[in-house]
Amino acid sequence: QVQLVESGGGLVQAGGSLRLSCKASGMIFRINNMGWYRQTPGKQRELVAQISTDGSTNYADSVKGRFTISRDNAENTVYLQMNSLKLEDTAVYYCYRKHVAMTRENWGQGTQVTVSS
Repeated sequence: QVQLVESGGGLVQAGGSLRLSCKASGMIFRINNMGWYRQTPGKQRELVAQISTDGSTNYADSVKGRFTISRDNAENTVYLQMNSLKLEDTAVYYCYRKHVAMTRENWGQGTQVTVSS
């Protein structure tokens, strides 16, 4: 059974930083593309950042220059470093995996990030 367990969410003041972690199990982590998405009630889930098996990254324009996605294949973990947080970053953040070749994908349960003034 594939599991993606997020951690690191919480309350933070605007301008502050937070680091999210997603620990994967039940799969060969290194051959999966990974990503972070976020969702606010009443809105569509949106891509925040993604990182491929070769380490290439892509970011939403709204977080470019502030967020950094990274992965540690030895630890089966993907991270999202969030700096200069804004009120509009408040959302539930979800970890995502997609096998590099097979039609296999999974979502984590999500972790709440709340940015206050």
